Amino acid sequence: MNTRTRVLTGTALAVVLGAGTFGAVTASASAAPAAAPAAAAAKKDQDRNFTTSTHLTVDAATRAARAALEAAEKENQKVTVAVVDRNGNTIVTLRGDGAGPQSYESAERKAFTAVSWNAPTSVLAGRLAQTPNLKDIPGTLFLAGGTPVQAKGAPVAGIGVAGAPSGDLDEKFAKAGADALDK
Repeated sequence: MNTRTRVLTGTALAVVLGAGTFGAVTASASAAPAAAPAAAAAKKDQDRNFTTSTHLTVDAATRAARAALEAAEKENQKVTVAVVDRNGNTIVTLRGDGAGPQSYESAERKAFTAVSWNAPTSVLAGRLAQTPNLKDIPGTLFLAGGTPVQAKGAPVAGIGVAGAPSGDLDEKFAKAGADALDK
């Protein structure tokens, strides 16, 4: 093959490759706008299958539990404080010095009950007269001392306190924990 043939062959090859690349770039550029609406529609369909929810962070749960425990300590009460998430899973539990052994589980169950019904457990305890079977729901405890934590009116956590001589005191301390989250 002489030099002239090699130059012509190389030039022809370069032209063919250049045209192919230009065609591929042009095809990709024209296909992109058509693909964008399809991708957006697929994302919208996928979003209908999921929901977004608000959760209390570990730091916030600890701050709330600490505030409830401190409120109890100011009144010389020996309590346990539990904070549960929207699903009733325990985020943090603080057992104060000298709190009774029964207070740990009671605090968790009060917190679970408060978040489950999005109401203070003192209010729920009053409903037992009309619906005594409520007490049979596993994991619940219908005694004063639990309060829900809300975000935009929806329950995101529950705070339960147990160990004070009355449920009213337990609930007062739980409310102090919830109020600490507003600061």
